[in-house]
Amino acid sequence: MLKTPKTATLPHSRRDFLGLAVQGSAVAAAVTLPGISAAAQTKGQTSMPTTTSEQHYKPPVRFGLGGVPLGNEFAVITEKDAYATLEAAWSAGVRYYDTSPWYGLGLCERRFGNFLHTRDRSDYVLSSKVGKLLKASRQNNAREYFPFTPSPNNLVFDYTGDGVKRSIEDSLQRLGLDALDIVFVHDLSPDNPYLGSSWEEQFEIARKGGGAFPALTRMREEGIIRGWGLGVNRPEPIMKLLEVADPDVCLLASQYSLIDHENALHHVFPAARAKGISFVVGSSLNAGFISGSQRYNYGRENYRIPQPIIEKREKLRDVAGRHGVDLRTAALQFSATPDIASALVVGAASEQQIVADYSSMQVRIPAEFWAELKERKLIEQDAPVPA
Repeated sequence: MLKTPKTATLPHSRRDFLGLAVQGSAVAAAVTLPGISAAAQTKGQTSMPTTTSEQHYKPPVRFGLGGVPLGNEFAVITEKDAYATLEAAWSAGVRYYDTSPWYGLGLCERRFGNFLHTRDRSDYVLSSKVGKLLKASRQNNAREYFPFTPSPNNLVFDYTGDGVKRSIEDSLQRLGLDALDIVFVHDLSPDNPYLGSSWEEQFEIARKGGGAFPALTRMREEGIIRGWGLGVNRPEPIMKLLEVADPDVCLLASQYSLIDHENALHHVFPAARAKGISFVVGSSLNAGFISGSQRYNYGRENYRIPQPIIEKREKLRDVAGRHGVDLRTAALQFSATPDIASALVVGAASEQQIVADYSSMQVRIPAEFWAELKERKLIEQDAPVPA
């Protein structure tokens, strides 16, 4: 039985970091995903329960908008189109928003904040990320990371506790908001080519007494944030984190999709389940690859797609066509179905995209489709599928 959590009443000054207000993350509209009941919701909280190792925070909303495209990662998105995308998401009922300083080096956070600051803070869940500080400079190299961003910022990696505090305060300033619900330690992973040293060395900085992990745990215990974890594209850091810290929820990006899910299903999920940890699943379309884009996941060379990956997409399309199933819809539902998936976040570059993705979660897919995928060994035999 879970212990009754203690409640911390919060002051209301954003400038005083240790007094960051959390107005609650109750949700006006949650999505009921196929085969999974919606989480219970609480509206209008002015105080927040602390979290113990016996109770880990899970976002109460099952579907969210991810911010990568609105950071101009793949193409220029105008301010008008970005705002229209956010407006369409909200109007459709989306109440979870995931952003990061990394997405356009501040651009996505500014856009999200410009929209969300006029909404009741208790009506949505918000997550952002730490580990990357932004510093404005006339001699900035922002376009080396994001060719389409207008950002004036340079990037500095900092996985220390002080860096975490600075990063959260900076994010809140860009957002124009007073609190984050979830904080993910971002890209502390072997696939990050920009770290100044090995990811293991940076992980140790985050793990030690003055590092990001204990700092975020204290913030959670003090009621400053609701939960924290890693936000990464690879499994190694998550497996290591489960051994050395007490996170709540991790952002599992590019690791559980129709294309690639065996390792997560058989190794990462069981390890996290044993610790009571859940996942926000991201990049269920592998950065748009499943729905037809000419890139696979992320990185400078994501256009170099291995032939077996291309062939698997064609086989998936073939089965989907025979059953009259939209492959994008099937991919989204597949990634959202595991019991350990507390939420699904999808990126969208237009109002049409986010409405289509949100609507896809309500479509019923015939059981015969999933059965044929397993028969043809296109998904694991024990992979959970929508009811």
